[in-house]
Amino acid sequence: MRRPVHIHYHRPPDATRVYVQDLVLDAPDVKVSFQGDTPLDRPLVVEGRTILEAGSPVVWFTFPSRWHDIGRFHTRDGVFTGLYANILTPAELHGPHDDPARWRTTDLFLDVWKGVDGTIRLLDEDEWRDATNRGLLSADVAARARREADELLAAARTGDWPPPVVAEWTLDRARAVLDPGP
Repeated sequence: MRRPVHIHYHRPPDATRVYVQDLVLDAPDVKVSFQGDTPLDRPLVVEGRTILEAGSPVVWFTFPSRWHDIGRFHTRDGVFTGLYANILTPAELHGPHDDPARWRTTDLFLDVWKGVDGTIRLLDEDEWRDATNRGLLSADVAARARREADELLAAARTGDWPPPVVAEWTLDRARAVLDPGP
């Protein structure tokens, strides 16, 4: 049975997109959702390599009370490209019994990328700095976002990030939950 979640993803100052995903795991410490057809205006590229494109599948990990989520990114044909952490406000999860559930979060501009080749990068620092300078983020929230990104980068470099659940929930596993077959 499909359990849709509607994720209201706010990007200051005034952009909000709603992403509809299927919840494939609803545990107290992590929510795993699947987006089978990512809507993008243009491909997401890191160091000249496309890491996500329109129509690509993504397995998302939302950790209640954490200041980031994680996406297992793939190309449109399902080739795994790496892990992408959005630095954001802790998601407000409105009732697992809502049909559909409505989650809300605010993008804090910074992102952490860990490619399949092991590269670890902080992304969009210029956007974070600009948003901070323009007052789109309070000083406290901007500092919290930077601290979260720095902690993820340090943990990735020592092999302590991502958490094991991210390796356990592959694209094939998420698809199998939604279409268990005969």
